[in-house]
Amino acid sequence: MKKLLLSSSLAGLILTTGSALAADLYTPPPVYKAAPPPPPAISWTGCYIDGSGGYGLWNQSHYGETNPGLVQITPSVNTGGEGWLARFGGGCDYQTPLFNGRVVIGAFADYDFMDLTGRFQDSISGLVGTEKERDAWAAGGRVGYLVTPNLLTYFEGGYTQARFDSIALSTDTVPSFPTIFSVTSNTYHGWFIGGGTEYSLSGIIPINGLFWRNEYRYADYQAADIPITPLAITSSAEHMQKNVQTITSGLVWRFNFGGPLATRY
Repeated sequence: MKKLLLSSSLAGLILTTGSALAADLYTPPPVYKAAPPPPPAISWTGCYIDGSGGYGLWNQSHYGETNPGLVQITPSVNTGGEGWLARFGGGCDYQTPLFNGRVVIGAFADYDFMDLTGRFQDSISGLVGTEKERDAWAAGGRVGYLVTPNLLTYFEGGYTQARFDSIALSTDTVPSFPTIFSVTSNTYHGWFIGGGTEYSLSGIIPINGLFWRNEYRYADYQAADIPITPLAITSSAEHMQKNVQTITSGLVWRFNFGGPLATRY
């Protein structure tokens, strides 16, 4: 009888322990949640406004000449200036289906407020003054290639104008004394080329349509013959030919009208 009771107790203990171990070893199956939908593809089709700032410098070759007649009477010399600029503009782009949607073309226009200042010396009289590029505007087109859906590299070109202020001439002495002579202001006409990158800040900054742009631009202007006034006294002019280089960085806000374009890369 005692053996029967002992056997029953052992059997109950084994069953109880086995159930507990089985409960410990059991792992419920994982619960799978549906993956969130992928973010919509970035569309580069649409219009935008932009603002940027940076550094610029101009260089010019100039010589003295008769006026009238415009006969060169001095050797050619080089002068230049540099300073800051602020650029504001806008444009429209179209993301073409070429190369699986990687090619973007567009048109734009922008305006620069500038303070690019340098020292000028009249080739004939030796008088000196401060020469300043005050502003410029440009209009043209660009073509770009999407390295990734978020990163565009591009080249650009078009037409530009630049305004240089008049130059009040003073003696090149210490101290310097002002004179009645000056170089008149002038608007220069030319062309430009450049290139840069534009990167979508989507996922970094919680503002839809915000992009970061970095750009280099080179502008070359037609030569101009600028009178030295009073012309009745000087009967002379300066033949000037200028080029300007700028480097800018800024933000672009794009408000798309074409909808997302699904890229296949």
